[in-house]
Amino acid sequence: MKTNKNKNYIYKNDLFHFESFAEKFSSKLFDEFNTIANEICINQQIEDLINGKIVNFSENQAAWHPKYRKDGPKTDNYLRNYILKFLEKKERVNIVIIGIGGSYEGPKLLVESLRAPYMDDKYHYEFITGSDLSEFKYKISNFKQEETIFIISSKSFKTDETIAMFNHASKWSKKIDHFIAITSNICEAKKYGFSDDNIIHFDKEIGGRYSIWSQVAEVPLMDGTSFKSFLEGGHQADQDILKDANYLEFLKRLSFSDLWLNNNANKNIRVILSYVWLLRSLPEYFQQLEMESLGKKPNPDKKYKHTGQVIFGGYGPSAQHSYFQLLHQGSQEICADIIASREDKKSLAYAQAVIQSKLLSNAPDNLKEDEKINGNVPVNLFLLNKIDPFTLGYLIASWEYRTFISATMLKINPFDQFGVNAGKIYTKRYLADKN
Repeated sequence: MKTNKNKNYIYKNDLFHFESFAEKFSSKLFDEFNTIANEICINQQIEDLINGKIVNFSENQAAWHPKYRKDGPKTDNYLRNYILKFLEKKERVNIVIIGIGGSYEGPKLLVESLRAPYMDDKYHYEFITGSDLSEFKYKISNFKQEETIFIISSKSFKTDETIAMFNHASKWSKKIDHFIAITSNICEAKKYGFSDDNIIHFDKEIGGRYSIWSQVAEVPLMDGTSFKSFLEGGHQADQDILKDANYLEFLKRLSFSDLWLNNNANKNIRVILSYVWLLRSLPEYFQQLEMESLGKKPNPDKKYKHTGQVIFGGYGPSAQHSYFQLLHQGSQEICADIIASREDKKSLAYAQAVIQSKLLSNAPDNLKEDEKINGNVPVNLFLLNKIDPFTLGYLIASWEYRTFISATMLKINPFDQFGVNAGKIYTKRYLADKN
């Protein structure tokens, strides 16, 4: 491990600089966790994931997001060609993406962060998740049917909220040829009138919260070059975790410190803050990744009482004027991840990210009594060298490995979500009883 003069752990490569303001998680503690990791053959389990072996044991299947990063999802340019043809007779096109969970968070994040800086007036995006019809009415209120295309993203094509919004959209549009379905369940999509030409298929081995690597995010982005670079960044993380011992140690440290803070330091809550406007949705994306993957019951051996932490967060500059008061002077036990860009070190956002990391973790001693802050929030500071598709892909894949290592240490399955399914089942029973 590398440390600076303040004994903070530092890791850096060509893409980002990382510093941990969590001095209590010592090298000795890391070694203790690493001994456990070696006993459960964590390196082999990472290799199994990357090599496409069965790792989702409750559903008896592999998790193919590393495969998609390597080979790319199998799709064609149907939607791009369709929209170009669409634009021959129109001045603009409205692209409405309807989905929920990963089918919403993934494409929304990529469109905001990768396409937004380059978009022209011809394209207007809206993301609709459901299940309140008011959202649909509000977001399409100024649209014309003839200028609007809908992308319906659902792995099963049985998700209640998505199907409800699709039904509203089809009644409004009255043109099924203006709809594209992205799903792993082709037969179900055809029940709603979709033809083979309007269905884009992805494999069932792609979990919803990993669908950002699939056509679910690629198709709405409509920028093959950016998406290819995004995949390459993720694939680079796959290669580095197998070949770069320092990178693997960095990811282990992230995971081990999460587990230690959650189980030994009573830090059950973690805030994720992005000081990059283009990545303002990244905290919500990571929230789903972690809380859906790690929100499971403890393993029967109960080595760790707590599994996943409670994750919340948002855009850092806004958060400073809403809930930072509690972070600095409240009584809750919290830790934090802060993400910023090094492209402009003189910017206010960069200065805020660095200073807040230091203030949250180590309070100044020259403040008046009413002004004193806690200074007891362990912070992970991620400083990205660039905001580009490759770096974003690398960062997200790194976060996935952080989560996978935690799940492996906890001896839980990060790829199923039976708690979510319970909500679906009982909601349907409730509605059936009312009818």
